[in-house]
Amino acid sequence: MFATLSDRLTSTFKNLRAKGRLSEADIDATIREIRRALLDADVAVPVVRQFTGAVRERALSAEVSGALNPAQQVVKIVNEELVAILGGQTRTLAFAKQPPTVIMLAGLQGAGKTTLAGKLALWLREQGHTPLLVAADLQRPNAVTQLQVVGERAGVPVYAPHPGNQGADDVLPSGADPVAVARAGLETARQKQYSVVVVDTAGRLGVDAELMAQATDIRDAVDPDEVLFVVDAMIGQDAVTTAQAFADGVGFTGVVLSKLDGDARGGAALSIASVTGRPIMFASTGEKLTDFEVFHPDRMASRILDMGDVLTLIEQAEKSFDTEQAEKMAGKLASGEDFTLEDFLVQMQQLKNMGSIKKMFGMLPGMGQMREALENFDEREVDRIEAIIRSMTPGERQNPKIINGSRRSRIARGSGTTTSEINQLLERFDGARKMMRQMAKGGGMPGGMPGMGNLPGMGGKKSRGRQAPPAKRAKGARSGNPARRAEQERAAAARAAGEAPAAPAGSAFGLGGQPAADASGTLDPSDLPAGLGDLFKGR
Repeated sequence: MFATLSDRLTSTFKNLRAKGRLSEADIDATIREIRRALLDADVAVPVVRQFTGAVRERALSAEVSGALNPAQQVVKIVNEELVAILGGQTRTLAFAKQPPTVIMLAGLQGAGKTTLAGKLALWLREQGHTPLLVAADLQRPNAVTQLQVVGERAGVPVYAPHPGNQGADDVLPSGADPVAVARAGLETARQKQYSVVVVDTAGRLGVDAELMAQATDIRDAVDPDEVLFVVDAMIGQDAVTTAQAFADGVGFTGVVLSKLDGDARGGAALSIASVTGRPIMFASTGEKLTDFEVFHPDRMASRILDMGDVLTLIEQAEKSFDTEQAEKMAGKLASGEDFTLEDFLVQMQQLKNMGSIKKMFGMLPGMGQMREALENFDEREVDRIEAIIRSMTPGERQNPKIINGSRRSRIARGSGTTTSEINQLLERFDGARKMMRQMAKGGGMPGGMPGMGNLPGMGGKKSRGRQAPPAKRAKGARSGNPARRAEQERAAAARAAGEAPAAPAGSAFGLGGQPAADASGTLDPSDLPAGLGDLFKGR
């Protein structure tokens, strides 16, 4: 959603970094570009005025003039001010001391409240809570049925004593009482000892007195611990207006941004926290029930400035990756066993469990420059790789060298692909295996990445022409770097003693730690795990 804003800000800072010292004119020009970028992104004018004023005041202070790298100091200031307008600190749910905790969802019709109720319930269940969904939206046609379907997919029970509106008109059926349903749902939760109650309420196409009255009555009936205002992040400045109307009429404790995966300008998301004074607590980032995350202002600011969001990426990996399998892979590399296609398949499956590959790559620092390549990437590539490997015999997976022409034809027929695709996969796998061997020997990752050659800024003839040629060194020659030379001597001593080199701490890729970014926020391609690059076909 923030792609255009991110590109504009990144371009502005790139021009700034070319200057050793910053004059007042340089800072004013930078502020003008930031102001234009924010206004074009549909950020509210008062928020833009407040933001640029704070950035300019700090940029003209001794904080920047006395810095060793003034340009980077300005980027740091912009990042901190972005965090401030996004809410400052991460705000989590306030749970009741005496269960059940009551969470009421409010917002306009079409904002995605019902789907978000299921996402929130699934997230709560994964956190160890026992949620109950209450269908208090009896006005929108088939809203109760939709909540029941969503609840079943999330594995969460739904309290729905009334079927709601089954017709085509958006009217409240005769005898339907949303307030009574909400009150009865809370009582049911107390009796059956559910720890959290999520109340889905009705919305309108616009703010009106009837909507506010019903929302207020439900709030008074269940006395919620949290009232979450669900807002469509794609509707622009109207989102801010609606949020302010709900804050004045009903009151809410937090905001949930839905449809954050859309291609709208997204400025409303940057404005709501500042305008209403209420924190953004959650974000819905896709159509699946798992596309739901806690909103971290600092991480979102980093994404907007193309500095990545490695912490969220690590959290997703920890949830998806099998620790036992990762340790097994690290042990296998340590013992000198070769990396096989079976191992490669396991990595691809674990990568698939993390969700969208595009979203995952988008969380890496400096990937904004590769946005076009990421957009063109086919998510089904993992499925094709899996189909190809599963069409091989166990012997072929263990030893790909035995795959001759006739075997390739058979594998292509079995996987529904072509022999050229088989050849490309085997070439990329061979590069990944060489990389794993290098890492197992303690030499770190080689400079290139298999399969990444044709992506912008990651190889290819043009980028190779911009790089300094690697220095040639005789085989076995000692490094001139004292630290590197000491490392070589320790490795040589270990080999002489017959000891196996220590394996890197295991992740699913056999790598320890997290990717490192340089001071400009751009990720070094050589720090990426081997399996990630192999998803991209060389075209």
